[in-house]
Amino acid sequence: MIGYDDFAKVDIRVGRIVRAEPFPEARKPAYRLWLDFGPEIGEKRSSAQITRHYVPEELVGRQVLAVVNFPPRQIGPVMSEVLVLGLPDDEGAVVLIGPGHEVPLGGRMF
Repeated sequence: MIGYDDFAKVDIRVGRIVRAEPFPEARKPAYRLWLDFGPEIGEKRSSAQITRHYVPEELVGRQVLAVVNFPPRQIGPVMSEVLVLGLPDDEGAVVLIGPGHEVPLGGRMF
């Protein structure tokens, strides 16, 4: 069990995917993503292994949740600045997590 203060340390925000492209250098199939988190956080980059259910053209414009306060991580030639969140389907492929309705960019999950 963790306390609420521990949970509150993880900064999960909503962002909009503004650009998505294949990431052929990745060890496992993945996309490079650029996400807009609004004026407070701005645009951040990430890499996501979401190729089973999504194609880049369909990702653009989608709102997703991401952890924005992890340290950046080098993934091949890409510096991943945020961790885009998802859940496994029944075969283990990632399904993105996002709001059910349009919400303001940068909104913090609580």
